Amino acid sequence: MPQQPQRAVAQSVEGQRLNKRMAELGLCSRREADAWIARGWVRVDGQPAVMGQPVSAHARIDVLAQARHQQDGRVTIVLHKPLGYVSAQPEDGHEAAAVLITPANRWRGDAGTPAAPERRFAPEHSRGLAPAGRLDIDSSGLLVLTQDGRVARALIGEHSGVEKEYLVRVHYAPQDSAGAAPAERVTQNVQAALDPALLQRLRFGLSLDGKPLKPAQVEWQNPEQLRFVLTEGKKRQIRRMCEQVGLHVVGLKRVRIGRVLLGHLPPGQWRYLRSDERF
Repeated sequence: MPQQPQRAVAQSVEGQRLNKRMAELGLCSRREADAWIARGWVRVDGQPAVMGQPVSAHARIDVLAQARHQQDGRVTIVLHKPLGYVSAQPEDGHEAAAVLITPANRWRGDAGTPAAPERRFAPEHSRGLAPAGRLDIDSSGLLVLTQDGRVARALIGEHSGVEKEYLVRVHYAPQDSAGAAPAERVTQNVQAALDPALLQRLRFGLSLDGKPLKPAQVEWQNPEQLRFVLTEGKKRQIRRMCEQVGLHVVGLKRVRIGRVLLGHLPPGQWRYLRSDERF
């Protein structure tokens, strides 16, 4: 009998919280897991789950059909964010990009596929949308807004390695040894003005906030425009990277997240993520 509490303590120390385990398995987000557990929609090894319960890596986790039905009703939106909108909460008088998710702004080209016909807009589709990644107020392009915790975790979760591709127009404005700005910027044929060694530093070797950045793909698209492919998303990352090598960003557009492309989606318009699309 005295050993029973010890076994319970050992399980609590060694086990993983159920909501975290469900998120790692890709079943849902932690918040969704807690909601499902509270509703009695989760079973662990055949028994009703309890909020906060620890589970082993070998535990069998079953989710009832009610949870799947609720999850299937959640939508993910692909938006071409224009300049002047913030990704998340309104700030400094600027509106959040989610205000653009209205029937009037839906792209006419959002026709679905034969396997998944056009989805009808419902008012609840514009509620509870969270941006899965940031896009600065002075940047445009592909922004994903979702009600689905699985999508959010895949794109911005701790271990996410999904590629994000950007087209970045730049000027060359190196500072002198005293940190002063040059008299003139190089605005044309910037590629010829930038030392190839500095381009290599953009690819690998820079740090932000005291931490080294992951390797990036950086190539010239034309003499005034770079193509960046990143697998992380620190605040204003590309602009701050460019500043460290004397480049000034004058235009930034995200054109791809994983395998989902911005394509021909016009600025300010949106479409549903198709059932056959995967990040």
